[in-house]
Amino acid sequence: MSDVHLMLAITEREKAEKFIRLYTEHNVYVVDCLLGEGTAASEILDYLNLEDSEKALMLAIVTGDTLKLLKRDFKNKLFIDIPGNGIVATIPMSSIGGMRSLKYLTEGQKLDMEGGEKMSFNTEYELILVIANEGYTDLIMNAARSAKATGGTVIKAKGTGAEYAKKFFGFTIAAEKEMILIVSPTKDRSNIMRAVMTQAGLESKAQSIVVSLPVSSVSGLRKLEDEDLSVDLDLPK
Repeated sequence: MSDVHLMLAITEREKAEKFIRLYTEHNVYVVDCLLGEGTAASEILDYLNLEDSEKALMLAIVTGDTLKLLKRDFKNKLFIDIPGNGIVATIPMSSIGGMRSLKYLTEGQKLDMEGGEKMSFNTEYELILVIANEGYTDLIMNAARSAKATGGTVIKAKGTGAEYAKKFFGFTIAAEKEMILIVSPTKDRSNIMRAVMTQAGLESKAQSIVVSLPVSSVSGLRKLEDEDLSVDLDLPK
């Protein structure tokens, strides 16, 4: 899975629909959209003769081949390289919780499966991202804490591709989403993901999808003592 990435796109809210249509054109059906506001200082906006704007942040999982095509079309169709039209960034994925989730997130995209569900990153910490139906944060965090997670941050989001999800899984996935972000020592990552998948996974009411991202550095987290029994378990397929 060495060519799977998390793509983040930020643009003005009124342009978000165009971004989502472009994702769909490239068989990226699962996009989570968060709403925010720009933070440019007022004097800068005045100098540039710009208005303060509301923003949309879109998160999607893309493979290497899809990434190349999207980057090309973001430039050629949405003119992303022109200031003011948005920002697109990508982060390499370190793991995805379960083969079923991996196939759901990348269905229709060309995927190199030689690396399986996991990739190798020499980082001390990882960011675990849980995307779940709204209202199940306690269930998810109780599961995560049972595997040594210390806490998390919740963000409200909107999901797309409901009809696609129903076709893929055979049941409906709610559009109202919550994203739970958990920073964890790498040695605890697999156990936390496994606990969330087992107690709040796709077959539960939470319908959680769990992925993780490498973190290059962390401040403000107390290191947990190393334990001889800590192992990096393979995730269930």
